[in-house]
Amino acid sequence: MPVVARRLAAEALGTAFLLMAVVGSGIMAERLANGNTAIALLANTIATGAALMVLIAIFAPLSGAHFNPAVTLVMAVRRQMPPALALAYVLVQVAAAVAGVWLAHAMFAAPVIEASRHLRDGPAQWLSEFIATFGLLATILGAIALKPAVTSLQVGALVGLYITAAYWFTASTSFANPAVTLARALTDSFSGIAPASVPGFLIAQLAGALAASALFGWLLTPGVQET
Repeated sequence: MPVVARRLAAEALGTAFLLMAVVGSGIMAERLANGNTAIALLANTIATGAALMVLIAIFAPLSGAHFNPAVTLVMAVRRQMPPALALAYVLVQVAAAVAGVWLAHAMFAAPVIEASRHLRDGPAQWLSEFIATFGLLATILGAIALKPAVTSLQVGALVGLYITAAYWFTASTSFANPAVTLARALTDSFSGIAPASVPGFLIAQLAGALAASALFGWLLTPGVQET
């Protein structure tokens, strides 16, 4: 049990700090950009990608640094963690994500509890989230397949760089994370998503994660790589 408690604590800390980075940098960027959305998004992107690199490097040896129910689901489907532990991870990730949003609000003297009015609807947004999440899981599964040649620090760099890029090549700005999506519905800042838009994002994210798991389960099957 102490080992499980430490793993859950690591997931909670990592997820909370991830949301503080996403939402806090979004609030700061919106306040300083003077209406320039491109500059605000760039600042939000850099802060999020950098935070991911650091958080994964620190917490990967402790919990695997999922910070994301889609990642945890794929690990459970691939039988790399027991279902009960996966469920505990997801519950902790969602609760910590919400706490991270509230802490970001508190740091910037914004209302702690609020709901977003930023609608993100339509097929283009859903396709973006499918692709963003598919690519994220492809990055993670590909990096895992290269271990021990790829270290936790390098995995963090790969994930951080992928999310940094996906912020800009997807129309949705690459949430790619159900816990992040649920929590960002609770901020009416630059990085928010209206609660009505959440279900479409969640479905697209889970579909993208499972599609990546299926395809890369085949691609990375031992013995099929070229020699």
